Amino acid sequence: MPLFDSTALNPGVRPREVVAWAGYDFANSGYTTVVLTAVFNAYFTGVVFADPERATFAWTLILGISNALVMVAMPVVGAYADLRARKRRLLALSTVGCVLATAALAAVGPGDVALAAIAIVVSNFFFMTGVALIAAFLPELARPAALGKVSGWGWGFGYIGGLITLGLCLAYVQWAQGRGAEPQQFVPVTMLITALVFAVAASPALVILRERATPQRGARVGHVVSQTLARLLHTLKNIRRYRDFGWLLLCAMFYQAGVMVVIALAAIYAQEVMKFSFAQTMLLVLAVNVTAAIGAFGFGYVQDAVGHKLALALTLLLWLAMVTIAALATSAAWFWVAANLAGLAMGSSQSAGRAMAGLFAPRDRLAEFYGLWTFASQFAAIIGPLAYGTVHLIGGDHRLGIAATGLFFVAGLLVLTGIDVARGRRAAEAG
Repeated sequence: MPLFDSTALNPGVRPREVVAWAGYDFANSGYTTVVLTAVFNAYFTGVVFADPERATFAWTLILGISNALVMVAMPVVGAYADLRARKRRLLALSTVGCVLATAALAAVGPGDVALAAIAIVVSNFFFMTGVALIAAFLPELARPAALGKVSGWGWGFGYIGGLITLGLCLAYVQWAQGRGAEPQQFVPVTMLITALVFAVAASPALVILRERATPQRGARVGHVVSQTLARLLHTLKNIRRYRDFGWLLLCAMFYQAGVMVVIALAAIYAQEVMKFSFAQTMLLVLAVNVTAAIGAFGFGYVQDAVGHKLALALTLLLWLAMVTIAALATSAAWFWVAANLAGLAMGSSQSAGRAMAGLFAPRDRLAEFYGLWTFASQFAAIIGPLAYGTVHLIGGDHRLGIAATGLFFVAGLLVLTGIDVARGRRAAEAG
């Protein structure tokens, strides 16, 4: 069977369009892998910020501000994209914004906290906007029965992109360290590498993806914005009609809070608790991207075979096993086990959640519902890392922070039990 099975696609969708769509996940994964997970976060807490006791909390606060902006803006952006059929245009804008702000991180050196904060807030805002917009294309491309599979293609391809981007950065870091370079000399170059890969790999999606929605003609911008807000308020007021989507949003808020802790703080934990070097941390994240790609590809097929709900539950159990091992690990070997469990769980849980959201979203309001999905994810991205940062600030203990993270996955599992997939799909089909 070919990798991109055309029988999984909606009528009129060509395989090259799905390749381009998955290529966007390939492009933007380098940003999360290098900037948020493996390199710049550890650089910020170890070099840029002068106070090591407060550096972790400062990093989580900066991410929280950026995610709060996305949380407020994205539902409106999504609904506007539906009304005016401008998902692709807005995707191009968000891509340019993230690429330029990532490149600006190359100018950050020791003590440049304000510049680092501005560039992270801006780059993460545009990155998350792009994530929501690219996800809104999924139900237009894939048949309902194959949403998990096609979502898995994207996530799996994305982790390969993160792997390649980080691999290029690691090769440069090892070359620079071999010549006696310090982090403030080689980290800025990795930001330029990441921005370049993002720009090049995202280009096919911006050219090939089709805008299938029908725009509403003749409305002024102010009228469209007012309609956008009215539609959002109507959806929220009538959430009982889409109650399974509402339960899924709550579930996502919990488990994504835990996922965002791992994304934002994995490298910091590895270096400060497990005493990994810069190169060792990057090598660890490289391996995690391999297992994440396997998880995303494999669980996409598992999800379509066993059902969305059971597949998501299995991934949350993997997360619980991961945080338990990480909190107790005293050797590098056990931490490697925990990290690779995180990779399997990360690829599969994010793919499963995105596909399930597509199943519950009415076809004429995809960007709006994915905007709400991003709202939930961004709220999680605020409370998860900030909760960890607060625990560390008060107790000074990273192990306690990672153990407390497990409570988010327990809460996600409990909420998941209240979701009825068939009922949620019927509500979406009713519109």
